[in-house]
Amino acid sequence: MAANKKLLILPGDGIGPEVMGEVRRVIDWADKRRHISFDISEDLAGGCAIDTHGVPITDKTMETAMSVDAVLLGAVGGPKWDGIDFNIRPEAGLLRLRKDLELFANLRPALVFNALAEASSLKTELVAGLDIMILRELTGGVYFGEPRGIETLPDGQRRGVNTQVYTTSEIERVARVGFDLARKRDNRLCSVEKANVMESGLLWREVVTELHQAEYSDVELSHMLADNCGMQLVRNPKQFDVIVTDNLFGDMLSDVASMLTGSLGMLPSASLGPADESGRRRAMYEPVHGTAPDIAGQSKANPLATILSYSMMLRYSFDMAEDADLVDKAVENVLDSGLRTGDIMQPGKTLASTGQMGDAVLAELDKLAA
Repeated sequence: MAANKKLLILPGDGIGPEVMGEVRRVIDWADKRRHISFDISEDLAGGCAIDTHGVPITDKTMETAMSVDAVLLGAVGGPKWDGIDFNIRPEAGLLRLRKDLELFANLRPALVFNALAEASSLKTELVAGLDIMILRELTGGVYFGEPRGIETLPDGQRRGVNTQVYTTSEIERVARVGFDLARKRDNRLCSVEKANVMESGLLWREVVTELHQAEYSDVELSHMLADNCGMQLVRNPKQFDVIVTDNLFGDMLSDVASMLTGSLGMLPSASLGPADESGRRRAMYEPVHGTAPDIAGQSKANPLATILSYSMMLRYSFDMAEDADLVDKAVENVLDSGLRTGDIMQPGKTLASTGQMGDAVLAELDKLAA
């Protein structure tokens, strides 16, 4: 690369620092062996930031996040901070990152490595070779719509209100990402909503259809109701290539898809912002798993989801597909060798610590780069 890319690392809470430590080793390897250099800064986010600064993320950290090419996040939260005010809980730092960076497109792959196909709760033949991408709109919909809140009615009852709302431009920009992703994969996009009972879903379907006709007629487009999509993900997941859907349904469906793979510890994610005039997008990459406080500090955590999130960063922020493929292949080879952390342990396999899994990935990278 002509110049070092700027990267902000936010290890976060629980197992976050442990899994991020293994990613730092992969980054160091890439610097030495592949001449991929980053200007790296590291800061606090989540509960650790609350303990140090009284807020889940500081304005200064946000300024850094706004200026870098990509943010790599571990995980935030934990029972230690459960009693904290809703507005300053650890997850509020994550929401601020998403909102201020305008990270509207959340990419969550559901990829089943052959070595882990039997770990899924579904029959092996349903998930072996599975490779789908769920694209969730991340900054609109019911999570951010107004009005919202809890009110007391004149008769003394309480009422909770959340508003599902989308504009044409919000739907169009995430659908465009979906069509572009499909073109790079199997050229199929399934748009998911509840057009049968929700006006926002009807608008969603209309906007996606119009964009397809105007700009993406080469992509195979289908529409599906969200409840049916949930059923089909369990019934026949390989029918999908890319799924694009709203914030609420994306939250639920991506969790359903995650369990097809057998473990949350294996799943990466990417959140992308709008492209500027140069084509650069703000972006954040993080594993889907949580902070797992029950095993934090014990070197039991699976670092592979975070390593695969780094691979997604190479692919989507820096257009370095060859290097991303190298990391993905190293992870696949490690799994094929029978090495497992506790969350993906299977009979007859070898139990590994967090560091031993990192060692194995580095060893495979050495072989692949030889």
